[in-house]
Amino acid sequence: MTEKEKMIAGEWFDPQDAELTADRTRATRLRHRLNVVLCDHDEEYRRVMRELCPAMEGFIRAPFQCDYGYNVSAGAGTFINFGCVCIDLAPIRIGRRTLIGPNVQLLTAHHPFDAAERATQRECGRPITIGDDCWLGGGAIVCPGVTIGDGCIVGAGAVVTKDLPARSLAVGNPARIVRTL
Repeated sequence: MTEKEKMIAGEWFDPQDAELTADRTRATRLRHRLNVVLCDHDEEYRRVMRELCPAMEGFIRAPFQCDYGYNVSAGAGTFINFGCVCIDLAPIRIGRRTLIGPNVQLLTAHHPFDAAERATQRECGRPITIGDDCWLGGGAIVCPGVTIGDGCIVGAGAVVTKDLPARSLAVGNPARIVRTL
């Protein structure tokens, strides 16, 4: 099994692998075009975005950061604001008509708890799923392996460490549900 296949399968992998390094370099070049060169959100911008994130039906405002791009998907009508960071070692799936505020971080990377294992630099990813019709306020952070149900609102600056059931309003660090919508 290749290191890329291990990454996609959610297993521990070596991020220094040549194929994965090439994939990150490709993503860096495409992000540079999106974030620096292409000022208009015209057809060329959309073409480069589809090349970076083939399953992107939503709209992303620059600057946008990701490791690979091909693990990020968003449904039609989704809006991702300035400064979004997607550490996409595992799939990041965003539903339809979801609003992602500025400087939101979607972090799938997981590292060993044991220091000696961490020193090997191996890592794995845990997928993030965000449902339809959600709103993540500015600066929110979603941790590895979290699922956010349909219709949820995550308050600005919240750190989501656990799954949120549909139609929940969650705030704080760590995020806690304050009411059902």
